[in-house]
Amino acid sequence: MSKKFLINNTDIFTISSQKQFEKMALKVFRYQYENNLVYQSFCNFLKTDVQKVKSLQQIPFLPIQFFKSHDIVSNTNPVQTTFTSSGTTGMITSKHLVTDVTLYEESYQKGFTEFYGNIENYVVLALLPSYLEREGSSLIYMVEDLIKLSNHPESGFYLHNHEDLIKKLIELDESGQNVILIGVTYALLDLIEKQKFQLQNTIIMETGGMKGKRKEMIREELHEQLCAGFGVPSIHSEYGMTELLSQAYSLGNGIFECPAWINILIRDTEDALTYIPNGKTGGINVIDLANINSCSFIATQDLGKKYLNNSFEVLGRFDNSDIRGCNLMVV
Repeated sequence: MSKKFLINNTDIFTISSQKQFEKMALKVFRYQYENNLVYQSFCNFLKTDVQKVKSLQQIPFLPIQFFKSHDIVSNTNPVQTTFTSSGTTGMITSKHLVTDVTLYEESYQKGFTEFYGNIENYVVLALLPSYLEREGSSLIYMVEDLIKLSNHPESGFYLHNHEDLIKKLIELDESGQNVILIGVTYALLDLIEKQKFQLQNTIIMETGGMKGKRKEMIREELHEQLCAGFGVPSIHSEYGMTELLSQAYSLGNGIFECPAWINILIRDTEDALTYIPNGKTGGINVIDLANINSCSFIATQDLGKKYLNNSFEVLGRFDNSDIRGCNLMVV
């Protein structure tokens, strides 16, 4: 296939304006149409006239379910690693074939620095049992690297050794050390059932999801419990997924902000090709330009609202795989 739309990958991380982002996104769209057979077939199914696509809203967004049924790649380079989603036994999981893992590393390292500063300023503690207990987690790949980059002997993973983690958290916090505790939601709730904290120097970052271990909760209730249990004024969150190579972060109040190479659009729940205004609830579409080698235009199954400056809120999920999303999960 033609490579005439080839893009210098490093340009993705130098975007400094919305105009620059849109120009790059349109270039990436044409490149992926030319070089990704699955995406090309999807665009052709929608009868997309590539030459007439002049705005982000005109770009077709690939339903995220395609990562479960197809190999989504935009080049012929060898696959360096495959990230897979979690799922119960027998469930078909998503797979993200990564042909250049350095793009993922650059994306999460630059993204973290943008929102939190130098990683070496923190001890990074991770409570991610569901992810640690399986292969192929992109979250574990990222956190493992952040632990190494923190260059701190106290940084590390915890599985079910809650007593050790409790002791370490209290000890580090009382010493005045800045700490980030990254945890899967249900494991953080398990921790505060065993110990109530009053943390002064620790950021609690939840990665979402009960993984079938607990009943799902609305964000306000969840964060209220976590704030009370850890003795902190707010709960941070990370928004990422197997099918993306970038993260958005919430520094509190459930409002996520994106690095410059991600944009969010909100689609109508009844018509996936129509977009709705800021502040209205709809399906979250993500443009992740770090996905240059797979597909950068993903229609997720998450529900949310977009606000000013490309910030957004996640409110729940579609209750099935219906691309039109007629039936919504009650949140």
